[in-house]
Amino acid sequence: MLGAAVLVGLGAAAARLWFPAAREPGYRFVLEWGGTGSGPGEFSQPIGIAIAGDEVFVSDAGNDRIQVFDRHGRFLRSFGQRGHGAGELARPMHMDFRGGRLYVAEYLNDRVQMFSPQGVPLGSLGSSGTGPGQLDAPGGVAVDAQGRLYVADFYNQRVQLLDADGNFLLQHGTTGEKGVAAGEFNYPTDVALLPDGTLLVADAYNDRIQAFSADGRFLRKWGGPLAINIPGGSNGWFRIATGVHVAPDGSVFVADFQNHRIQKFSAAGGFLSTTGTHGSGPGRLERPTDMAVDLDGNLYVVDFGNDRVQKFRPGAAEPTTPEPVATPSGVPPV
Repeated sequence: MLGAAVLVGLGAAAARLWFPAAREPGYRFVLEWGGTGSGPGEFSQPIGIAIAGDEVFVSDAGNDRIQVFDRHGRFLRSFGQRGHGAGELARPMHMDFRGGRLYVAEYLNDRVQMFSPQGVPLGSLGSSGTGPGQLDAPGGVAVDAQGRLYVADFYNQRVQLLDADGNFLLQHGTTGEKGVAAGEFNYPTDVALLPDGTLLVADAYNDRIQAFSADGRFLRKWGGPLAINIPGGSNGWFRIATGVHVAPDGSVFVADFQNHRIQKFSAAGGFLSTTGTHGSGPGRLERPTDMAVDLDGNLYVVDFGNDRVQKFRPGAAEPTTPEPVATPSGVPPV
């Protein structure tokens, strides 16, 4: 009897751990903008997003450019075109904004390029290869308070830490080797930093998030049972974790690509809520890749498969009056 009771208790504990209930409401839809195309405000495979003040920067990967909008989705400007020179882009991915600079990971140029908010090129770091400081299809970048860069080095199966001049400092993972153990990766796509300097890695095809201390120690991982590459659609599980973002309040958001949703967690990885269902209507998502939260708590989601950005407000979905849909010209509809 005692053994059975222990087994029941362990089963209940595992259920709470692996199938957690939501601890807070999700987010409700208020606005969308975009549409498929190459004109101002249109997108072709948008991937990354970053917010600086009242401006929203979106990496329009298929159009090899960065587009800038206000927080109501009105188009402001764009910069970049396909190429390999300064200011040119080749499939821009996830981004970070720090110290008045926009940092852009370029998947096809094997570098991180820096821009002013107006799009003036300010230099680049990295070159093609597998050596220290070299990159092979970088997917994401995060910049710490010292100006050091963490780069998700996709095909090299590692995350590198570089100083502000691009010099190699350390790496997580073994170059060119996939793995499911703690500290190993299976195509890492994005990185973000908690306020205390903890590094979070979207270990995309291991269907998990991994966390490391500022001095390089593995701390924890989450995503499904034991976070060992078991995909699923339950709360806290992932089917390809493509993007990770830390909100101003320290909560963590993850783009759950093939589950067509955004999941929210505590800084320690505790599941909090989910937003989005599969589809093309307002509030529905088709393979989201990234998200960002502004200082007012609004959530902006890159809806990759629908070629648009959607804006959500905190609170359970309920009837609401959406903001006017922005037009590509930036002029609100009458």
